[in-house]
Amino acid sequence: MTPKQAERLRQKITDIRRVLAAEKRKFGCYDDSRGLRYFPTRYYVQLGDFKSGLTYLRWFHRNFPDDAGFPDFLFEWTIILFSNGRLQDAAQKARATYRADTHLLASFLGRPITPAEPWEEAPLDAASYAAYFNSLGGQAALVDFGEWLAALTLTETFLADASHFIDLNRQLHEETDPERRRSLVQQLYPVSSGNSDE
Repeated sequence: MTPKQAERLRQKITDIRRVLAAEKRKFGCYDDSRGLRYFPTRYYVQLGDFKSGLTYLRWFHRNFPDDAGFPDFLFEWTIILFSNGRLQDAAQKARATYRADTHLLASFLGRPITPAEPWEEAPLDAASYAAYFNSLGGQAALVDFGEWLAALTLTETFLADASHFIDLNRQLHEETDPERRRSLVQQLYPVSSGNSDE
């Protein structure tokens, strides 16, 4: 990345922060229906500025504590946590990324993509995933992260959590009883305990 390209990314981050601050002043809260708050993490990863990325994510978590995010945003959050040595928090975000898109981590690791379950959106095609990873600097720029993620996704804990998530979703997809469905949803998406994993 050239210095000029880096400066453009830093300017984009500054512009987004300025727009969000103006919304807060104008409305007394954030009205970010455009989803601008999700873009800085990608720019921080592209810049390799993980310390500033972590500062941004602390701000994000403080101001949007119930925001589940999108798979790519959660993946970038995982990279930033890993790059700051926050491995336990990064593992939690990797699990959140898996729950948001069961194919993203496998695609990053070059593993085969399993067919979508009936309850899932169809996975992106390989070219779309590759384009996204290239926008972050490519897998070559994230070798250490990739090695850590590969090992993490083969641990008993990760595999058990992933299997449990798939099983609960299969049950939910087939269940018609409202009480049972409510119970399954509560197991899938437990109310946050308020812990800060940014």
